[in-house]
Formats: sequence, C-alpha cells, structure tokens
Amino acid sequence: MQKVITLKDLCHVTKTAPMAANIHGGRAKCLQRLIRLDMPVPTTVALSFDAVRAIASGQPVDTPQILRHFEAAPLLSVRPSSMDPDWGGPGAMLNIGMNDAKHAELSETIGASAATRIYMRYIQSFAIEVARLDPEEFYLPDQPSTDALRAMLDTYEAEMDAAFPQDIGEQLGEVLRSMARSWEGTTARLLRQAKGAPADAGLGLVVQDMALAVGAGVSGSGVIQFVDGTTGSEGINGRFAPQALHSDALRDAEGALFLTRDPRGKSLEEEAPEAFEQLIAFGALGRQRLREEMEIKFILTNGQLTILDAVRVQRSSRAAVRIAVDLAETGVIPREEAVMRVQPAALSELLHRQIDRSAVRDVIVRGIPASPGAAAGQLVFTANEAQASAARGEACVLVRRETTPEDIRGMHAAAAVVTLRGGITSHAAVIGRGIGLPCIVGAADLDIDERKRIITAPDGRTFTAGDMVTVDGSTGQMLAGEPAMLEAALDDAFQTLLSWADEVRDIGIRANADTPADAQTARNFNAQGIGLCRTEHMFFDGDRVDLMREMIFTENPEGRAAVLERLMPLQRSDFRELFRIMQGQPVCIRLFDMPLHEFLPAGKSGLRELAELLNVPMAEVTARVEDLTEYNPMLGMRGVRLGLTVPEIYDMQARAIFQATVAVSEEGDPVVPEIMIPLVSAMREVELVESRIETVAAAVRTETGVDFDYKLGVMVETPRAALRAQDIAEHAAFLSFGTNDLTQMTYGLSRDDAGRFMSDYVKLHVYEEDPFHTLDLDGVGELLKLGAERGRMGRADVTLSICGEHGGDTAAIAFCRAQGFDYVSCSPFRVPVARLSAAQLAVKDRLAR
Repeated sequence: MQKVITLKDLCHVTKTAPMAANIHGGRAKCLQRLIRLDMPVPTTVALSFDAVRAIASGQPVDTPQILRHFEAAPLLSVRPSSMDPDWGGPGAMLNIGMNDAKHAELSETIGASAATRIYMRYIQSFAIEVARLDPEEFYLPDQPSTDALRAMLDTYEAEMDAAFPQDIGEQLGEVLRSMARSWEGTTARLLRQAKGAPADAGLGLVVQDMALAVGAGVSGSGVIQFVDGTTGSEGINGRFAPQALHSDALRDAEGALFLTRDPRGKSLEEEAPEAFEQLIAFGALGRQRLREEMEIKFILTNGQLTILDAVRVQRSSRAAVRIAVDLAETGVIPREEAVMRVQPAALSELLHRQIDRSAVRDVIVRGIPASPGAAAGQLVFTANEAQASAARGEACVLVRRETTPEDIRGMHAAAAVVTLRGGITSHAAVIGRGIGLPCIVGAADLDIDERKRIITAPDGRTFTAGDMVTVDGSTGQMLAGEPAMLEAALDDAFQTLLSWADEVRDIGIRANADTPADAQTARNFNAQGIGLCRTEHMFFDGDRVDLMREMIFTENPEGRAAVLERLMPLQRSDFRELFRIMQGQPVCIRLFDMPLHEFLPAGKSGLRELAELLNVPMAEVTARVEDLTEYNPMLGMRGVRLGLTVPEIYDMQARAIFQATVAVSEEGDPVVPEIMIPLVSAMREVELVESRIETVAAAVRTETGVDFDYKLGVMVETPRAALRAQDIAEHAAFLSFGTNDLTQMTYGLSRDDAGRFMSDYVKLHVYEEDPFHTLDLDGVGELLKLGAERGRMGRADVTLSICGEHGGDTAAIAFCRAQGFDYVSCSPFRVPVARLSAAQLAVKDRLAR
C-alpha cells in the first residue's frame, strides 16, 4: 500500500512548526533554528522523509499544497535535507518556475541578457537532471541570445516530444520526483552507506523561495565562515561573487570580492558594510546558540541580505580538535561534549603525516592499511639497502614479499614498508604500528622480482629500485611519485582534549613498547605504563643477533649460559632505560617468545656469512638450520616451551630485569617490574618458570643486598589457558590476554595468510569483520570472558588486561570495560586514540543511566 502524503509531511518552516531532524532532515531543522534566531531566511517548505519515499514510489505530488505558502509565480529552489550532510544527496535545483512569462518579467527588471542566461541555465539543468536527456544537446553559448534560447527550447521539445513545461506546479512535481528517485537509486545508496549512513536512511527536501543575486545595487552570492577549516583557527574565510547568475559563480575567481578589507582588491566589507556587519553578528549568534562553527551561505539583492543556509563548517581532523576545544574553553559547550565531538580516528591522522586531500593520486596498487600515515621515498628491496639509503640521508620505501625479524633494522631505516603478504597482525603490521611507520600489507596484486629489483603494478607499469613512490598507510594505497603532504599536528588543543578525556575515562591505557625509543613515544603520549614489552625484538639490534646465533649453535647448557652472559649487560641496559623513561609507571616485560629459527638467515648467502662468523663448516650450519625448522613454528618450540627446554634464556633475562630494577630503584622511586610468561597452556608450566625466576630473584637480592618486589603473570594466548585460567591464576598476579595469537588459535587461521581471502569472507558475510582487525566478541570474546571469570575464581585480585593489536579498538575497549578489565595495551601511536575512545565510552554510559 502506497504512503499517502499528508499535510504533516509538508511543513511550512516557521519558529513553532513541529519539526525534527530525524523526520525532515538536518538542513530543514537548521533552517528553522535560523528562523528562530530572526535571520532573514526565505519562505521555506520542508518535505519529510516519508513524503520523499512516497514520491519515489510513485505517489503524486500535491504541489498546490506546497505552492500555497509562496507568492504568485515565484522562483523556487529545492535542496536535499538528509540526517547528516556528509551522506550527500542529489544536487540542488534552482530557478524552478522559470518560463516564458517569467523570462519576460525578469528581462524588464534585471535585463534581457541576465534573464536569458538564467532561463537557459535552468532549461539545461532540467533537461539533464530531471528529464535525463543527453547533456551534449544542451550546451550553453558564451553569449546568451533570444535565438539561442529558442533553439534550446526547440531541442527540448524535439527530444521529449513535448514542449518545455511552463506551469510551475508541473516543474516542481517533476523536480521533486527526480530528486526522490535519485536518492533511492542503488549507486546513491551504496555511496552513502560507505559514508556511514544506514541502508534505510531517509531524505527530506527543502523547497525555498529564490533570492536573486543580481540587481542594480550591491548584489551577488556569497559564503562566509569564521574559522579556518584546515587549522580550526579563528578568522573570516569565504568569498562573494557579484551579480551571480548561477550556482557555480562562487567557484569562479574572476570578479570575486574579498570578504574583509584586502590591499589586493575590493571587499564586501567596503562595498556593503551594513550587510557585512550583519553577517558577523549572525556568525557570533549562530556559534553561541547553535553551539557550532557555522558556514553561512547568503545572497545580497541590492544590498538586502538573505540567508539561504547555515551548515557546520567542513573541517580537517586538526580543525575538528581545535574547534571542539575552543568551543569548550569559551563556555559554549561543556568539556565532556568537546570530548564526544572528535572522532578517535581523527587523532590518528594528527599523529602522522598525511597526503594532502587536494593532491592527485597515481595509484600503483592497493593493499591492507596496516599502519597509518604517509611517507615518500625511493624503492628499495632489502633491509641492507634501506640502511644504506638512510646512511646517505635518502628516504626510502622498503618493499618485501613479507618481513621477518631480520628486517627490523631495515624497517627502522625506511620511511615506509609495503609487503605482498600478511594481514593486519602480521610482522610488518605490528612493527609498523609500534614505531609509527606507514605500512601496507597484503598488496597481493603487486608482482616483485627481487633479483632484477623491479615491481610490476596490476596495470602493467614497472618500477625499479630508486624510483620515487609514496605509501599511504591510512588508505592502503601505494602511489607513484611524491604528492603534497600535510605534516603531523600535535598542538596544544590536541593535548588539552586528551587531558579532558583522561578526567572521565575509567580504564587504564598502556602501550606495547619493545625498545627505549618505543617507551619514550609511549611516555610522550601519556601511556600509563608498558603493557607489553616483547623482549625478543631487542635481540636484533647491532651485534646482538650474532650472539643469539652463537648461542643457538652451542651444544650444551654451560656454553649457552656463557654466550648469554655476554648478552646480559645489553639486556640490562635496555631494561634500565625502559624503567627510567617510564618514571615509576608499571612495565610488563614478556619473556622470550620467538622460535629460535627466526634468528637464522635464509638463503645461501646468509648461511655462508653465518658459517664465516662462527668459523664452522657450511654443512654444519645448514644441518642446524634444518634441525630447527618446524612445520608450523607459531605452534611449535616458542614461548614458555622454549623457556623450559632452554632455561638459560629466561634465567639471563630475569637476572637482567632484577639488576636493572635494583639500579633504577636506587635512583628514585622503587621499580616493581611485571614479568610475563608467554604461550602458557598449563599451570605446571607457570610453576616451573616461577620457581626458576624466584631463584634468580633471591640470588640478585643476596648479591646486591637490596630487597625488591616483582609481579609474575601469564600471557593468555591459547584457548586452553583461557579455559584453565582458574588454576593458572593461583600462580599469577596478572593475566594479560594476547588477542593476536588467541584469535589465530581460536580460528585455526594464520594471521599472515588471512589477507589472501579475508576480504572475500567478509563480502560473503562468513565473518562480519576481519577478526585480526576487529576483536571477535562472539568467539574470542567468549574465551576472554570465561578466562576473566575463571581467573578471578582462582585469584580474586588478579589484574586483567588485553595486550594484542585489538587493544586500541573502540569495540575491544568497550568489551574490556564491560568485563571489568583493569587496562588495555596497544601500540604507542594508538594510545591517544585509545584514551579518547575510552573516555567517550565512559561518557556514553553516564548519559545512558
């Protein structure tokens, strides 16, 4: 049954009209607010969402009910009014009602040339947008004339087998029907859904009296805003186009006036000072009463001001933060509202360089956006090349099939990284986010020839080592050349907003930090400690990897202990630096987790270099590598399994931690390190490691004569550890859920290979989202919930957290708050985003009570 359009669906916009944004759209409601502020808004009629849906489905338009609110023979405009202007909508239609009689009337008042141009432009718009005729048949000549007008009317009649409609009711009905159907089209629906609109989002339409921007006095069309949309700083921006005969006039630089006095030319402030003062007053009034920075669209007709619309100023992420803070600091909105007005993702943009939105993008390939930010550099294909490039002071982009721990130094040297394989929690993605390095993974459509040092794009173009490319880790695009960039913007407004967020959030935010540099970044972003320090990453710096390789080739415990003794001062130095940087904040150190084979080189050249380093035969090196090779190393000899079978590693690390604890505690506040055992699946594993750790602690206490405390906990990464959390918690002060591996093991899915088919799975609705990108609350979340409940049964005061890459995700933070977790830990550059997300969740909960 068709919806019947009633008078309630056609609302004359007045101060007291019953209107709502969720019925008539944001533009219609905003116009009512402007009318309530006594701004000179033209007569307006708003059509509700229901009315527009009915029109789209074929319901006749009751144009007399609309036109009764306007004077006889008016000129009208129709504009879209959706809930959110960012959702888009059909373009505005202007000068509805223009016909032969109106053309003659306007020829007398504004001149034949102007009237003819208005009429011809309207015929063109109507023919193309409403009648859907070929645009090439309706071009506008440079000089309008009566003959050209007649020719255009004849063309319309020939194409339509009907004369151009002269009745305003008929014109208006056709325009409304066209705009309504346009909104309901498949393409329009997909576009707005991509911008966050629900599938059933409604569209309102606003019918408004036209104010002509032509006349004998100061006349024209203008737009004014009172802050800079890029920076958010206070200042008048916009332009004024005199004698504007069409909607595109504001885009034409020629003849436009400045708004404020300017030595380069005439200004509206000088030409129409009264109207200019009115605009300034309206801007201040709108800011105070509408509680927002507004962009005002206006018309001057012989000096008379008409306000067509006032919309929220379009703004960059940087400006969004500045505007929210300024509105709060001037008392327009409360601080909590300022916190709610900034999207957490906007902060991520501020932390990194970004490609200028106006820059041309020459896309080479698209992959998975794994670490935000943008960087340009010359193509390199190996970690050594990246290091050499950095030594020369040249920026480079490292492209690999996939990265391994051997590539870490090259990643630190590169400006950005691209891998053909991997997913959101692959090695390259995790390291990239940790050090703030723009990164794209899973760029499977890119072909790489490492021997020839060439990559081939999906379109067949080839790029060789040394070519300049740009990586946009925020969008997953790799671009040719070097487009314009916008620098990171961590100003005082950024810091102020986050300080307000910290006042209201109710869950701790720590950082995953593997090196002193990471820890300093975490400290700079006010992380409340380190929630995960992956110590194995420390072993790839400098000569440490060679010591690890020497240890691997040592046959007996005594020999391994001797090599590790040489490594211990380096570990101790790292831990001392971490403790100093964090200044008494908790530091959770995960004991060695990585399979030993990852320290060994791949390829004949690497094996040959290792044989020379260790002074052993090539055959012996090859045999040892084969011995350590595992079919599935991520489920093999790693984590606590390695710690129990090669206990000298954990003994060395514990000693280094405790010696650093003693040293830094003597310099200031006591340090209480948190030591975390990885990949646990049984209580007995914890008991055995606990015993050895306590033995080392006792020895250090005796050697130094200094008493100290520490906490021992477990990283819950296996489903069995979650299920047996009650037993495990009896020996653990804390349980930190490593959601990367827990997701991998729950799904039986390799995070490095998931990128090959994950997009297909999401499209087929097998999974709603990539579970490595968004925490699976139904499956993995159930294990987290069970683990938390059972952990508390084993130890009532156990500290609970998550420390995987999900830690900075809003949904994961919401889940952790609901389950009573103590903190989340995420990459350093996601800490500000997590702080804001946690605050917004707390505010929403408070408002919902």
